[in-house]
Amino acid sequence: MPDIDLAGPANDVVEWLLDNFGWLFDAIASVSTDVVGWIEDALTGPPPLVLILLLTLIPLALRRWGIALFALLAFALIDGMDLWVETMQSLAVVLVATAVAIVVGVPLGIWAARHRLVSILVRPLLDLMQTTPPFVYLIPAVFFFGVGVVPGVVATAVFALAPAVRLTELGIRQVDGEVVEAAQAFGAPPRRVLRDVQLPLALPSIMAGINQVIMLALSMVVVAGLAGAEGLGAVVTGAVTQLDIGAGFEGGLAVVILAIYLDRVTGALAAPRPRALPRLRRVFRGRPQPAQQATA
Repeated sequence: MPDIDLAGPANDVVEWLLDNFGWLFDAIASVSTDVVGWIEDALTGPPPLVLILLLTLIPLALRRWGIALFALLAFALIDGMDLWVETMQSLAVVLVATAVAIVVGVPLGIWAARHRLVSILVRPLLDLMQTTPPFVYLIPAVFFFGVGVVPGVVATAVFALAPAVRLTELGIRQVDGEVVEAAQAFGAPPRRVLRDVQLPLALPSIMAGINQVIMLALSMVVVAGLAGAEGLGAVVTGAVTQLDIGAGFEGGLAVVILAIYLDRVTGALAAPRPRALPRLRRVFRGRPQPAQQATA
């Protein structure tokens, strides 16, 4: 059989992109560096105790007492291991990459849910993104943006994008058709149906997608360290190269603590409100509230 050479065309495409869109990659690198730097300054500027208390108050506001206690003890442990700055640097990368993935993924998921052709075209691309090994993302990212925090952010955002698209599309498609039809029967335009009916009812699924985005972004922290990004990835990577088991254990434990905290907090935000759906159905179906509820 004849040899099939795909490496040559791939290299040609990369060189063409660099020759024609190098200015765009430079602009993305500049903006990403500035944004990550601002977030790092905001997270590392105050004393660790202030941030620990703030991170503890977030689950308290959500009435998750166990998560609040975990946050207080776990982040105090990170500070005691002298990994506070590295943890905040990794958190900054995760926040920026997650924001990029959400800004791109959620609208794309809405578009795919409302147009069958878009869903058909996007699905193979999402399959490719989810099955490609994480290390492969670093090759074009480093080639386009050089070594540093920017390829780590870009590779993390691309790797974590798929769940935001899939679960947003799934959530909107699973909205009760009767509720949508009732809203349309009352003359609501498509944008209002999306804003007031489909998105609120699909919110638990969308939040689950955001939760998965954050988890995938955290899983890329160590990989991003290979591209020169600072933070816990650099700690773990340095421990691997130096065969330092203790440093690797501490860096990995800090990653686990950050992952558990973000997972529990986003999970609490994604908790469904069981009374919201029946009330919304009654409103759009035009059914009056029971007299007892009205007097209450």
